[in-house]
Amino acid sequence: MFDPRSHELSDAHRKIHAYAALAYTAVDFTAALLFIVGSVLFFDEATVTAGTWLFLIGSIFFGLRPAITMLREIAYIRVGAYQKAASE
Repeated sequence: MFDPRSHELSDAHRKIHAYAALAYTAVDFTAALLFIVGSVLFFDEATVTAGTWLFLIGSIFFGLRPAITMLREIAYIRVGAYQKAASE
């Protein structure tokens, strides 16, 4: 599990890797954007609460990153041929 060469096993593995990479990047970008906007909102006392919520939501998005990685690994196992990758 978590072998960086796993995506090379088959076309299905490459497709899973591509979707996971896209999801991971989208989550990263969204989290960063939420943190940036949240930071700007902290400059004005009237928008501090909104900024706090954006920080919380951004943190949740950062928490999704390991979940995406785990789901990718589970998907690799489900398409098979994983034992070969684990033994190499």
